Amino acid sequence: MATNLSDRRSVLTGAAALLAAGAARGQAVTLPFGNGERPIKTYPEKRPMLVLTERPPQLETPFEVFDHGAFTPNDAFFVRYHLAGTPPRGLDAATHRLKVLGAVETPLDLSLADLRRDFPAVELAAVNECSGNGRGFSSPRVAGGQLGEGMMGNALWRGVTVRALLDRAGVKASAHAVEFNGADRPQMASVADFVKGLGVDHARNGEVMIAYEMNGAPLPLLNGYPLRLIVPGYYGTYWVKHLTDLTVLEQESQSYWMQKAYRIPDNDCACVPAGTAASATRPIGKLNVRSFITNLSDGQTAKASARALVRGVAFDGGSGISGVELSSDGGKTWTPASLGQDHGKYSFREWSAHVPLEHGEHLLVARAKSKAGDVQPLTANWNPSAYMRNVADPVRVVAA
Repeated sequence: MATNLSDRRSVLTGAAALLAAGAARGQAVTLPFGNGERPIKTYPEKRPMLVLTERPPQLETPFEVFDHGAFTPNDAFFVRYHLAGTPPRGLDAATHRLKVLGAVETPLDLSLADLRRDFPAVELAAVNECSGNGRGFSSPRVAGGQLGEGMMGNALWRGVTVRALLDRAGVKASAHAVEFNGADRPQMASVADFVKGLGVDHARNGEVMIAYEMNGAPLPLLNGYPLRLIVPGYYGTYWVKHLTDLTVLEQESQSYWMQKAYRIPDNDCACVPAGTAASATRPIGKLNVRSFITNLSDGQTAKASARALVRGVAFDGGSGISGVELSSDGGKTWTPASLGQDHGKYSFREWSAHVPLEHGEHLLVARAKSKAGDVQPLTANWNPSAYMRNVADPVRVVAA
């Protein structure tokens, strides 16, 4: 159910003070890698989350959340910002504007009410995953936020397609790309504004959308209120929050965040030998196929059983999941898992399997296969930013 607008304004009015400190103090967890201690704090519209940084807020979803359904609750959805001082102050759905500019016949200046009234609403389930999800497990270690595996989430997004807006504006024949910018701005002139770009055909594919709701409610402040870009099947770096501007370009985006940052080795595996640099790079793109065990954690003691239930989630960049296999002996033998409800090709797909867990230690491994034929690797690829990690990580349990 959507939040009452006046109630929502009161939440946002007090957000700045709460963001400075959080609410729940004195709690912490230690993730299983170097420098893995994380405080747990509560932020506006959020349950207790793992805090990587407070300025800007980078909040990781407690991993046990993913064992409670295919959709990630709004109050548990991860948060990633790039610029200090974010989220921006003074956001108000009643006064927020979205502009369509650049190589168009008719520039647009739209309110949220215009979007709701004048354009068809669409809904799409899609996973948003941070490019560096799992970076803390990289070996050798790399620079950047040492993330666990909770920087991801799946939601049902509701809004309007970018294609509908561009069609209304009239894209010129010379158009090559579309840039997207949000209300967050750098606090120093030497810092590049966070601007992302998509090819014009990609932006107009009918699936890229501007969301004003997630899971049936207005976007939380920290997840892009009142509007955010949704790029299904692509890493979260493209999912611009607090969206204010779409600019149609006659050349590719020259943004720092396209030309210098979020780039991967330009080869099939997006990888290089550990400790080396890539000779050529390209912008990061589609999500890799990936699966996780969600009801058991590494080092856990489980009840010995001839048919122990193991469950999890899987996803990929948009072909959909064709199957998941589970091994209880470190990958020597595999058991096909049963797939849960299909919420769409961009969504989490739940899975479950029964495997024997006799007394003693077991190494559980789940690997997913996409309908495009991609299979999770059993050994990790490496690149200098630890982007796109999707190795089938083992989960060690002791049956007793």
